[in-house]
Amino acid sequence: MGLGLSTPVDEMDGPYKRRWAALGVLCISLLIIVMANTSLTVAAPDMVQDLGLGSSDLQWVIDGYTVPYAALMLILGAVGDKYSRRGALVLGLLVFGAASVAGSLVDSGNGVIAARAAMGIGAAMIMPATLSLLAATFPRAERAKAITIWTATAGLAIAVGPLVAGALLEDHGWASTFLINVPIAALGIVGALLLVPPSRAAGEKKIDYVGGLLSVLWVGSLIYMIIEGPHFGWGAKAITAAVVAGVGFVCFVLWELRHPSPVLDVRRFTQRAFAGSTSAVALFFLAVFGAFYYLTQHLQFVLGYSPLDTGVRMLPLAGAVFVGGALTALLTPKVGMKVTVACGMTVGTVAIALLARVDEHSTYNDFVLPLIILGLAIGLSLSPCTNAIMGSFPEDQLGVGGAVNSTSIEMGGSLGIAILGTVLAKTYSSNLGDAAAKAAAAGGPKLPEKALSAAQDSVGAGLYVAKEVGKQVAAQAAPKLGPEKAAALGAQQAHTVVEAVHKAFADAVAHTSVVGAVILGVGTVVVALLLPGRKAAAAAAATGGAAVSEREPEPAARS
Repeated sequence: MGLGLSTPVDEMDGPYKRRWAALGVLCISLLIIVMANTSLTVAAPDMVQDLGLGSSDLQWVIDGYTVPYAALMLILGAVGDKYSRRGALVLGLLVFGAASVAGSLVDSGNGVIAARAAMGIGAAMIMPATLSLLAATFPRAERAKAITIWTATAGLAIAVGPLVAGALLEDHGWASTFLINVPIAALGIVGALLLVPPSRAAGEKKIDYVGGLLSVLWVGSLIYMIIEGPHFGWGAKAITAAVVAGVGFVCFVLWELRHPSPVLDVRRFTQRAFAGSTSAVALFFLAVFGAFYYLTQHLQFVLGYSPLDTGVRMLPLAGAVFVGGALTALLTPKVGMKVTVACGMTVGTVAIALLARVDEHSTYNDFVLPLIILGLAIGLSLSPCTNAIMGSFPEDQLGVGGAVNSTSIEMGGSLGIAILGTVLAKTYSSNLGDAAAKAAAAGGPKLPEKALSAAQDSVGAGLYVAKEVGKQVAAQAAPKLGPEKAAALGAQQAHTVVEAVHKAFADAVAHTSVVGAVILGVGTVVVALLLPGRKAAAAAAATGGAAVSEREPEPAARS
């Protein structure tokens, strides 16, 4: 077919000619695995109604994807390095597509959770493969630009996921949000086979399977604990997971320090550039995923936008990510990654802090500026960090490098939803309880204890309770007042509860944003101290150290 894919890339005259088309395939593959999470937040209400999911079921429908995804990336990245990075990408897309079909066909909460877990396994193959293939395909002079486009795609997926899901839910059920993955996965498979050059590590290095399994154990347990503890209480499951994660981590570190060919050389974390970059990625996604979690709820439940309208209103963030990516491509070569990343994280802190101004009277206009600033921050910060992380690994470990970057994203995102989600839930519950007590003390309507408890569970539950309160008041007043006056009284009582719910949640968003801004602000200082300046980076490069973005990978085998 004249594609030249049977010729090893390192044996070609110059860079691989179709590398930019190959990057398009890698970005498409990245798009669906990020969208798989962000689109589900919009489809969740339909799933709850259709499948009768409880809060625990819904939480694991969302997070059943995250646990295998985060836990398996390191070992699957190493396997892809050894045998075939393109093969890992194609197999991952096949698994992801098949699991998406299964998810659309099941009719129970457990079935959806199982399908989501299988999608997570596919994603764990895809994500590190996209970065390792990118690094193996592009020469060093173009790699930073390619990674900027890759990062911008991830930012685009965060905003486009709800938009696509919302459009589908206008005329179709929640199953359509699973099926949309299938044609995209098929396109990715065909594109990978036609346009992405085959790649694997040179030599016959053995895989450290023990280290890989220990990484699965401690990362999986840690993510499980992060999900289980805040949402369902620190009972036996969460405590056991915490113990397993701690013991597994210690065993992993000790094993990797002694192994001659570790799956991940943990000594890399003593390198300032590597430690600073992985910390920046985790901290940034902690703030971004946490903010995204409550922003989408506020737009839907407080401002009353439909899923489609919510997706449209997240687009300023996506556009700003591309602008930020273009800025970082210009700035980083001139001022160095330390300045660019620190500036990006500072801008992100400002964006989160601006959300502290939100109250019950806020309109969408109050969210536009923070969304744009947050998008700029994503574009500014993440590309240099990803480039630094990938550059710190030799060519035979590019899949492991991609796994480290992606695991940092997932850990940060999971922590963000757990920490900021818990702050949001507790603040909302406390605010609503205080509002109900004040209303009752002032002679206003008093919610029954069960109704108040249900309303405090979430903003969605609060609005449902308000509607039910209105119906009950109208039914009780009808014999005395007549249908019309009773209906008006019921609507008035429902409106009173709705206003209390909106105020409680808006105040919770403001409070949670303060917490998120403080976390990201402190993290910005830590990252700025960790990352080396340009002179230190150049000195480390000259001595073979960790000026990771300056190093050219060694030649690779292709198969």
